[in-house]
Amino acid sequence: MDETTRAALRRSLGTRARRWLLAGTLLAGLLAAVALVAAAAPADRTFAALSETVQSLMSVVTPLFGILLVRDLRGARADRGIRPGSPAQPGPVRVLPSVLAVGLPAVVIAVAGVLICAATLALTPTDVADEPWRHAPTVAVGSVLVQIVAGLVGTGLGLLLRSTVAAFTGTIVLPLGLFALLSGVPAAQPWLTPLGSVRNLLSGDMSLLRWAQWLCVLLLWGVGLNLAGAMALKRRGGPAGS
Repeated sequence: MDETTRAALRRSLGTRARRWLLAGTLLAGLLAAVALVAAAAPADRTFAALSETVQSLMSVVTPLFGILLVRDLRGARADRGIRPGSPAQPGPVRVLPSVLAVGLPAVVIAVAGVLICAATLALTPTDVADEPWRHAPTVAVGSVLVQIVAGLVGTGLGLLLRSTVAAFTGTIVLPLGLFALLSGVPAAQPWLTPLGSVRNLLSGDMSLLRWAQWLCVLLLWGVGLNLAGAMALKRRGGPAGS
């Protein structure tokens, strides 16, 4: 791992504001888990049901970490453009380390969410479903994948849109808007929208077809969106390294 990647990983959670953002995200997940266990019927008190709501809630915030990493990237490009005795020309900045670095907060949020849901379910004094831990390993893996895709959506829209507010709003409006537009074609939702794949992953009931659907969503919203963002960044102000 080179120094650029290590620096991006440090930045991902390296400021007090980002650590507070992380803490607030986890607190929201904890409160949601406690509220769900208290309000749900016994048949709905399962690890999968808890994870679907808790991880989905926290995934709303996860893209913001990616957007902030991209904002750091723009700052680095501006700094490289200021060279004594030379015109202000932005130097090449590697995009890939910042995109990959969003995996750190994404995994932290996912793993913490898994632990929150497991502890809340295990410690609940009320009745639970007959098979509360059904598909638990698959749901745990799915939780990580959900948060990673959410983080990549954040970096992708952060690269495409200059405004942090616009990019964060886009991470909510665009996926949900596309999901709503495809409501008349429900079979297309898990192929084309993050929300469709989230429901599959957090149900734990995965098949070969559903894994293929998640891979399609990853390619569209994770890889494709970031490639488009990197090209847009390059067109706006000089070369962007890989």
